[in-house]
Amino acid sequence: MSAKTHECDVVILGSGIAGSMLGAILARKGWKVVLVDAATHPRFAVGESMIPQFAAFLQILAVRYDVPEIAALCDVKTINEQVSNTFGVKRHFGFMVHRPGEEPDPRESNQFVIPKTLTEASHLFRQDSDAYMFQVAAKYGCDTRQQWRATDVDFDDDGVTVVGQNGERLRARYVVDASGFRSPLAEKFDLREKPSRLKHHSRSMFTHMIGVTPFDDVSGHPKAERPPVPWHEGTMHHMFERGWFWIIPFDNYKLSRNPLCSVGLTFDERLYPKPDDMTPEEEFNYWLDRFPAVKRQFTNARRVREWVSTPRLQYSSKKSIGYRWCLMAHAAGFIDPLFSRGLSNTAEVINSLAWRLLDALEDDDFSVERFEFVEHLEQRLLDYHDDIVNCSFIAFSHFKLWDAVFRVWGFATTPATMRLTRSLMRYRLDGDNDDHFKELEKAPHTGLWWPESDKFKRIIDTTVEVCEKYEVGELDGDAAADRIFTMIQESDIVPHPFGWKNRDERYIFPSPRQMIHFMSWATTAAPPEIKELGRDTLRGLAASAVRRKKLL
Repeated sequence: MSAKTHECDVVILGSGIAGSMLGAILARKGWKVVLVDAATHPRFAVGESMIPQFAAFLQILAVRYDVPEIAALCDVKTINEQVSNTFGVKRHFGFMVHRPGEEPDPRESNQFVIPKTLTEASHLFRQDSDAYMFQVAAKYGCDTRQQWRATDVDFDDDGVTVVGQNGERLRARYVVDASGFRSPLAEKFDLREKPSRLKHHSRSMFTHMIGVTPFDDVSGHPKAERPPVPWHEGTMHHMFERGWFWIIPFDNYKLSRNPLCSVGLTFDERLYPKPDDMTPEEEFNYWLDRFPAVKRQFTNARRVREWVSTPRLQYSSKKSIGYRWCLMAHAAGFIDPLFSRGLSNTAEVINSLAWRLLDALEDDDFSVERFEFVEHLEQRLLDYHDDIVNCSFIAFSHFKLWDAVFRVWGFATTPATMRLTRSLMRYRLDGDNDDHFKELEKAPHTGLWWPESDKFKRIIDTTVEVCEKYEVGELDGDAAADRIFTMIQESDIVPHPFGWKNRDERYIFPSPRQMIHFMSWATTAAPPEIKELGRDTLRGLAASAVRRKKLL
């Protein structure tokens, strides 16, 4: 047993995409980082579906911290060319309601196609994306340990000592726990809320499969009733009462050579308790038997790895920041895979933690006060995600109500991404002025995906109130849906051109013509919080074009 002590500036527990990304940033700036993990790359991980905000945060991290390799994950073409040819494309979020023993009604479906002007997102094959970021961290100088398990973490006034199972001691000035649910720091300090404050309840089972048939080939719906983009070109959500299947293909992009598909089932464990007499595979097949159209997708499918079956997924922490330590992202808490916010929330936390930690290392000052915003951000990200996911699960069994909640979630995606893109353009055009990114943190509703908008906050709050009244029987489904739809239709911050206000438009497909109309509305007739975004975006695009012309 080695008793050697290794001196460094930061120890990061967990070398997944979060820990490796932060490690690369810190090492790129010249600090000594040890990146440790109990497992080995490459390895299986879920959290595979990207959203536009995640892609925007990746670009911010790449330029703000001068780690251009991070940007390779932003775009489906780039990631297949520069990382590996194993990544699928995510052109949309697709949703279809199912009822036991029945064929799905195509009128009870939604699709939100991601505008190409925001991003051409990927389905991330995490064993390759995470291994890539781990290698980037090592390239920039991170000292790495795989199959290295922390058995003790000890703090004193001068630093922190992390002891491994092999007896090696890592002596650092700060420790970041990015290890996820089984966080050593959460266990040491008894940080988990018991019970959790989170309202949402779900458990999950998931694996990777081969031979999953595209839903387009088995739905049985006539062409006129199908969405504008094939279901197979995005993330498919098959919903039923308080539960949903996910289908995330990696074989749906022309450059990908990956035949696998991520498959999962997530449902409320209070309504559907875990059976003692079934394996996860038997339980999954039991649920396929209840929904004939979903089952047809799996006629020729077989798993390529063991199933993972979880108890309740939701957990939260009393604190995520302390003297010389931080619980980062999924070490602090988790909600549900619905809406794919996990990676975006992780990147947002990294963006806020990294510059503070770099400053703290420079100043040799690790006081809790300078990291208070990170704590506030992590807690509010959990709470707002909890709100929208809990509302969605409540609404799954009533399509009109779900359709309303879908629009509340979806319409703010465009301004939420535009605010990030605006900061990135300002940073590039203004001599790499970091203040533009720090301004993002001054919004009044930290953790909300459009945090500057008081009106959007009121829409979210009202949606939560209405759905919870429906849940306890104070409102029927139609009345609850009408209240939310009326609020959407009367709101001046909901964009007109995309169809969010029109109940008959269940497939939101922003065409180039609609994007032009949106920018015209956003720069002339929209309320101030959107008008400023629209005008700044146009100015930034114009300035960028002039700059490129001068360079040519």
